[in-house]
Amino acid sequence: MKRTLTQAFAAASVCAALSLYALSACATLKPGDTAPDFTAQASLGGKTYSYSLADALKKGPVVLYFYPAAFTKGCTIEAHEFADAVDEYKQYGATVIGVSHDNIDTLTKFSVSECRSKFPVAADADAKVIGAYDAGLPMHDSMANRVSYVIAPDGKIIYEYTSMSPDKHVENTLQAVKAWAAAHKSP
Repeated sequence: MKRTLTQAFAAASVCAALSLYALSACATLKPGDTAPDFTAQASLGGKTYSYSLADALKKGPVVLYFYPAAFTKGCTIEAHEFADAVDEYKQYGATVIGVSHDNIDTLTKFSVSECRSKFPVAADADAKVIGAYDAGLPMHDSMANRVSYVIAPDGKIIYEYTSMSPDKHVENTLQAVKAWAAAHKSP
């Protein structure tokens, strides 16, 4: 009996470690891949509209970030950090869009209170965009993992970062946008 409990504990420990690894390493779209085009119902400053990635890319790079659920602790922290950095992204010609499985009514409130009316958030209740970007949580594909992409105007992914921690998403994507801008600066 003692040996069985020890084996069960060891197996549970291995499963827990693998689960943590899977949560942090599930995004499979990588730099160089073509970003799947999408349109989605979005809200900016409480106003709902149809967001088009193709249209946004005509203006410059797009920072596309996925997050699990509006109004949760980590997602609120991340939204505040992106809102604080929007003006700096704009200096490099980039825009930001957040995507979650939340419905548009929830995101209309979130866009004002947590995104501070600085950038849009898009509703992906059927998880089609989440699926196209391989951004679903393992064993819960309809809910987004915390994944950030930077997409160049030519539609190619130039940066990807996956971490359930909201830390580093803004810092890392801003660094990628700056590097892209420096490489594409007109002489």
